[in-house]
Amino acid sequence: MKSNQAAGAIPQFTSKDYSSFFLAGALCCTITHGAMTPVDVVKTRIQIDPAYKKLNMLTGTRYVIATEGPRALLTGFGPTAVGYLIQGGAKFAGYEYWKKKAVESVGGPEAAVKYRTAIYLGSASIAEYVAMFFADILLTPLEATRIRLVSDRTYATGLVTGFTRIAREGGMRELYAGFLPILCKQIPYAIGQFTVNELCHEIVFRSISEETRRTLSSTSKFTIQLGSGVIAGFAAAILSQPADTLLSQINKGHGPKGTMPHRLAVLAREAGFRGLFAGLGPRMIMTAGLVSGQFLLYGAIKEALGAPPGVEIHKATGAVV
Repeated sequence: MKSNQAAGAIPQFTSKDYSSFFLAGALCCTITHGAMTPVDVVKTRIQIDPAYKKLNMLTGTRYVIATEGPRALLTGFGPTAVGYLIQGGAKFAGYEYWKKKAVESVGGPEAAVKYRTAIYLGSASIAEYVAMFFADILLTPLEATRIRLVSDRTYATGLVTGFTRIAREGGMRELYAGFLPILCKQIPYAIGQFTVNELCHEIVFRSISEETRRTLSSTSKFTIQLGSGVIAGFAAAILSQPADTLLSQINKGHGPKGTMPHRLAVLAREAGFRGLFAGLGPRMIMTAGLVSGQFLLYGAIKEALGAPPGVEIHKATGAVV
């Protein structure tokens, strides 16, 4: 949030800078997703297990503990932590890269103000799309393994045994059954995460003077980052919830045979609007924690690594932060 370069300047990132962005993104995503495993377990159960349909976050957690013990809340921790390590790094570094390229293409931060929302949307979408073809090749089978482990505690003992069983019994078709749903989930998620976070910061910065902004205390900066991240997390959860529900259903083996678009369409019709948003409450809690935690950790890790700030195109300043 601090301005290290002159207003209107575009930073010239090096390969080392992008490596730092990647490492910071990888660590912030794997730490936060791993920490949210208990919430994800309950959310997934509500989406696919009839016994959990009428439960909420609190009652669902109590039910898991009562029927399976506290350790069940950590089911799928391995695939979650490993899968989001590379995916998170690719997404955050990609967003930094594509936002900078977009700002350069329109003539700099000041000229980019007019197109800032389109730049946020486009950069987030492209970053997630590129991450999908590289990182999500790893993430998709790990997500399939996580959902199998969460939905059926007797399926396997952990990441390795679950992964090998899916590969043995279903092959590549089963491991990558969730590839299209993950694409439909992750792009809206990334749009909500990055775009809404940027716009929340802009709203705050437009309400205070430049002098006040330069002298913000650490507590004030933390509060702005946390609040923006929480709101962005809510937006990301709502935008990606239908695809997240369908992803859980597909990896559980639900739906008719046929092409993936056909299976998704049938499952969506069967679920209806209410069914597609089953588990939204727990997921909003989880995603608010994920996104706010990721932005806070990303900034802290970048600073610890000595990485430069990214390009800011907020209407308030048109500066670089």
